[in-house]
Amino acid sequence: MTLTELRYIVTLAQEQHFGRAAESCHVSQPTLSIAVKKLEDELGVALFERAKARVHPTAVGEQILERARRILEQAADIRDLANSGMDQLTGPLSVGVLPTVGPYLLPQFIPLLQRLAPQMPLRVEEDFAPGLAKKLRQGDLDALIVTAPFSEVDVVTQVLFEEPFVLLLPAGHALAGKAEIQAEDLLDRDVLLPAEGHCIREQILTTFPFLRTAARPGVAEAGSLETLRHMVASGLGVTILPLAAAQLPIYATNVISVRPFTNPAPSRQLVLTWRASFPRHKAIDVMRRAVQACSPAYWRYSTGREPDPTGLLVENRDW
Repeated sequence: MTLTELRYIVTLAQEQHFGRAAESCHVSQPTLSIAVKKLEDELGVALFERAKARVHPTAVGEQILERARRILEQAADIRDLANSGMDQLTGPLSVGVLPTVGPYLLPQFIPLLQRLAPQMPLRVEEDFAPGLAKKLRQGDLDALIVTAPFSEVDVVTQVLFEEPFVLLLPAGHALAGKAEIQAEDLLDRDVLLPAEGHCIREQILTTFPFLRTAARPGVAEAGSLETLRHMVASGLGVTILPLAAAQLPIYATNVISVRPFTNPAPSRQLVLTWRASFPRHKAIDVMRRAVQACSPAYWRYSTGREPDPTGLLVENRDW
């Protein structure tokens, strides 16, 4: 029995599919399948029930998986302890981000972090919050940039900043004539939402609960914030986005408009989180400084731009 085999079965239980689990572990599917079967033969029990649609743990497999997760967490603590004697700004740093954060933060954050810590290669992984949390506990990731609320045992969470939500709407929309948007303005409107699984969807529905029960026949949902923006530009409806996502300069002002909400405006809170046992405190500090230093660009994207006849915005090469 090896730590690698334990990691394989934990990942397989999470993905419930041999192919996806192998991809997540960066091995071939036969390699993972053989390793799982070898461990089952060694233990003398079946850890998984295998079906065409999915793979799921057996009853005894669930108990073994719970212990395997604890062993992997303890192994991560040992690695953290060993790393504590190293130069904290030397060596790779693995960071997880949400799909609704990464595209708008990383273009500014990564170059700045590379200047602040040139000997600290960055590995970035994008996933939803539950997947990121598991990888943080298992030691596959060192730190996360996610949104609050985020609570895990033996994990430290530090607030980075608040980011307001705004309304994105077609330039000719009736609400585009208003300087600020009130919640009741969205009643009986086609409000496009992120698909199930995005934490930002729940944040929006918590702030605007009437959208939960609103009948919106024919209105689609999107798997990414970028798709939502394109849907708004196509005139399918309006959407609620974090300011950074709404202001990313792709469309000209005669195509889409951005309007703030009246105070108190809804917002999301970005947080930095890491295992309490993680010893590279200087690496965490330089990460925090890099995120906060680039946040004005993150929010405003103040770069030279010129409108294109097609309605798209053309950015300069230095952006």
